[in-house]
Amino acid sequence: MSPAIDISGVTQRYGTLTALDNVCFQVERGEMFGLIGPDGSGKSTLYRILATLLAPDSGTATVCGLDTVKDYSELRTVIGYMPEKFSLYQDLSVSENLKFFASLFGVSVKENYDIIAPVFAQLERFPNRRAGALSGGMKQKLALSCALIHRPEILLLDEPTTGVDAVSRSEFWDMLSTLREKGITILVSTSYMDEANRCERIALIDKGKILRVNTPDGLVTGLDENLYNASSSSMFELLTKLRQLPEVEDCYTFGATLHVVGRKGFNPVAVRDRLRYEGLSDVEVYPAKGDIEDLFIKLTR
Repeated sequence: MSPAIDISGVTQRYGTLTALDNVCFQVERGEMFGLIGPDGSGKSTLYRILATLLAPDSGTATVCGLDTVKDYSELRTVIGYMPEKFSLYQDLSVSENLKFFASLFGVSVKENYDIIAPVFAQLERFPNRRAGALSGGMKQKLALSCALIHRPEILLLDEPTTGVDAVSRSEFWDMLSTLREKGITILVSTSYMDEANRCERIALIDKGKILRVNTPDGLVTGLDENLYNASSSSMFELLTKLRQLPEVEDCYTFGATLHVVGRKGFNPVAVRDRLRYEGLSDVEVYPAKGDIEDLFIKLTR
């Protein structure tokens, strides 16, 4: 069976800026696939190409076997697209927005309600509220409902959790897991590294280039080697001193601690004792567990 999404050598330029540089990867049918990268890395440009809103300068992209340029009209009936910015009609009510998008695809809300039920349930309490008056989390659910109302085979979600509170973010990913169980293929982008573990496979993207594609566990294999946490009451001084040590390859802020990448022969006890001797009496250096963020920092240094 052909992949749900097949991107081969896609390049897109805006003048002298290369937004996408020979991008290649595949998304299998029924898969939850994450596109992980910072703002400006090319994620939204790739989504516009997959949603048939932009033709690439070179390369090809197919969705459900349909070419995004040649078969754009047919393709629009099998994808559900949720752009990064809230793009529904703010002056229309919740129910009016849903009915409008259903009518675009020639379906009724009633006949397809089962597919949006897990998402739309919380919105049923205020069907007449204007979309512009909804909270961030509720706008997100309404946008997803409108993208789903025609039963698409593929969901293209461009940074759907940006600017949403932590509880709503968690609820949204739970909804995506439910939709994947219904057989919908999901390509979701995010700049939140912690959300990567909710996907079956992920692609790391930066400056328009795909850095690595693998499962979350596969990507971080081996990262724990020579990776350490370091903490002290004087964090800036600790960061400065660690970066000056010849046995330290890299050191950067990571949450409430520092992550230290040691060179071969790095001895955390010896480093700790040296720093304590130099005046950082409460410093601690101990092994750390690497994650996707550590890998991304390593690949982009």
